[in-house]
Amino acid sequence: MQPILPARRIQAGSFCGLGSVGRIRVRGVTSADSAAPVDVIDQVAEGTARLLESVKGMSETEVGEPSLLPGWTRGHVLAHMARNADSLVNLLTWARTGVVTPQYVSVSVRDQDIEDGAPRPLAEQLADVEATAAHWLELARTAPEAAWTATVRNRQGGEMPGSFIPWMRLREVEIHHVDLGLGYQPADWPESFVARLLPEAAIDLTKVAAKSEAPTTAFAVNAVDTGFTATIGAGEPDHTVSGHASALLAWLLGRSDGADLAGPLPVLPAWK
Repeated sequence: MQPILPARRIQAGSFCGLGSVGRIRVRGVTSADSAAPVDVIDQVAEGTARLLESVKGMSETEVGEPSLLPGWTRGHVLAHMARNADSLVNLLTWARTGVVTPQYVSVSVRDQDIEDGAPRPLAEQLADVEATAAHWLELARTAPEAAWTATVRNRQGGEMPGSFIPWMRLREVEIHHVDLGLGYQPADWPESFVARLLPEAAIDLTKVAAKSEAPTTAFAVNAVDTGFTATIGAGEPDHTVSGHASALLAWLLGRSDGADLAGPLPVLPAWK
């Protein structure tokens, strides 16, 4: 696994908010909302199966060892995965019933649940991740069509359609699988996942950079394997960072130091 960037680039569990996707200076991408919820749910099921296989292959000592997220053990990542599934059950319930059901009771409760769950033995971690993932999948697969057009709010308060909830779960499963540091790497991400998240990350980073006190000098990214290009930052780009799409995405998300990319690598703000 490639080394990740310093801790200031990554906040554990920090990418769970709603991403804004559009066509702002991005080429080679279709709308992120084009995938039907049922298709994304299938992708979640496939990604979850891969994740569980990795967890089942862990030893008892590995669960307490550091993950690739600064300050988090693998136990923290697994506890977060389980509690995230619970939180997205809350959002699915909201979308299905119309009854306001916050994703988390509070940020402090969310954080404490992760801390409390992190030291558990492997068998408890696996059972929790497996059961909560299955519960989410069952609720998602039986959701009525009206749930996908209902409006809910994520933990940051951003409004979104219910159809975005499966995508939220897929991001969690795929990115945190890498964070476990068990051999699953960005190059293993499904092409459809990379194709959707890469433009989302590029556009979101442009928005974050615009709000920064020290705006990022505009630069271009170019995926040599897919033809995707985008400009990050304001103004005309003064250089291009190129590489495979999954490698670009890992770098933009703070999951890689960019050693496998070509071009000057600017310091990036945190994605989420």
